[in-house]
Amino acid sequence: MAKVIELGYIGLNVTDISAWREYATSCVGLEIAESERDDRFYLRMDLQHHRITVFQSDQDDLAYMGWRVRGQEEFKAMIQQLTNAGVEHRVATDEEAQERHVLGLIKLEDPSGTANEIYYSPQVDVMKPFHPGRPLYGKFVAGDQGLGHVLVRSDDTEATYNFYKLLGLTGSIEYQLAMPDGAVAKPVFMSCNDRQHSLAFGLPGMVERLNHLHIQYTDFDDLGVSHDTIRSKDIDVAMQLGKHANDQLYTFYSASPSGWLMELGWGNYEKPAAQEHYTGDIFGHAVEASGYGLDLEL
Repeated sequence: MAKVIELGYIGLNVTDISAWREYATSCVGLEIAESERDDRFYLRMDLQHHRITVFQSDQDDLAYMGWRVRGQEEFKAMIQQLTNAGVEHRVATDEEAQERHVLGLIKLEDPSGTANEIYYSPQVDVMKPFHPGRPLYGKFVAGDQGLGHVLVRSDDTEATYNFYKLLGLTGSIEYQLAMPDGAVAKPVFMSCNDRQHSLAFGLPGMVERLNHLHIQYTDFDDLGVSHDTIRSKDIDVAMQLGKHANDQLYTFYSASPSGWLMELGWGNYEKPAAQEHYTGDIFGHAVEASGYGLDLEL
């Protein structure tokens, strides 16, 4: 079975591209790489050409997710795998692949209509050292773990699970959380490498495709500087500093310039060998600013 090995890149549609330039560098520490086109720029977090593309748009939401396979043979096997499963997909043109700075690209949508891409061989600029947008004590957790994780909308949890399972991700429900209306949320977390999860879904009531993006630091002090910077700019913190039960990362959630949440975190953790689930976090993560789609008591 062909399998994806990382969430390698994402695209973001934004209405205020200048705000994103400031936020991505000063608040997060990402490096801007300019595009030849005026309607976009790239964000680097390691030696890869880019991990995030920011597009000027009339909406604020996730544009697409890019999933990497190991090489050309796995890419061909994935095409056959999708064909055999009856999943609608399209092999992109060479020009489309070049736009993503990869050698091969498949375009498809998950059951909720979220654009996904499967690719192989990203451009890695080994001659161009990574220079963070602000001084960092460490770096970002990226490389073969991908850029981080996302929590996306799912209109049909079972269908969404089966779609990403076909791509090679594994996982299940990891939390049972009481909702304000008395319902119980059962979000699903799925992984494709050593990162505890690269994808989550299953929160009810989502309208936009993206609830939050998680980016992880290797040094705890970089998380602290980001926290203080965001506070000093009066950016809403939706969930205060806390420690998750499933990945045991120390994180906080704050509003991005697009309104959805950025989860910044730090920590080291190895996934348990067998499935577990939790009813809350270890500490913290109290709701501070509501209305961002994470009004949950963790």
